[in-house]
Amino acid sequence: MTGTEYSALYVRSPEKAYQKLFDTYCNYVYAIVYNKIGRIASHEDIEECVSDIFSDIYFSYDTGSGYEGDMQGYVNTVASRKAINSYHRIYARISHYTEHDEETLGKISSDTDVEKDSDRSELQKIIMDMINQLGEPDSTIVIQKYYYDKKSGDIAKLLNMNAPAVRMRCKRSMNKLKEMLTKAGITL
Repeated sequence: MTGTEYSALYVRSPEKAYQKLFDTYCNYVYAIVYNKIGRIASHEDIEECVSDIFSDIYFSYDTGSGYEGDMQGYVNTVASRKAINSYHRIYARISHYTEHDEETLGKISSDTDVEKDSDRSELQKIIMDMINQLGEPDSTIVIQKYYYDKKSGDIAKLLNMNAPAVRMRCKRSMNKLKEMLTKAGITL
């Protein structure tokens, strides 16, 4: 399903567009979610994450964006981000520490720098927010290249673009991201 097909179907019937989107990508999204959180999540957690992904796609996809390429790249990005967020939420829930006995406290590493870890986590959140502000397809390109270590040719296939265009957009996006970080007072 292309963005154009989805947008046209959405204009005629949002319900049919949602059903077609779900029918086309349900197994694909389920596989992404299962690969990201299947080790630690219950079946209900996985189902909830898949539902949340389709809700996000349905309510946030801009049908007027003019994006004509295959929706798979967009679906992949939304699914991956949502699954990673779910992983962190579920992991925090299952690893929540409630016992305060001597034995357990003794297992905590004394070289753990909670403040540094917290700062790093906050910086990662800020950077991800700024990457999201780049918009599509730039945010997808940056995430696929630097988080998933994909080559420009692979990203180009995913987004129905050519490799030189992906490299150029990536370079421009990184320059823009650098400017955004500098304005925010963050130097890496």
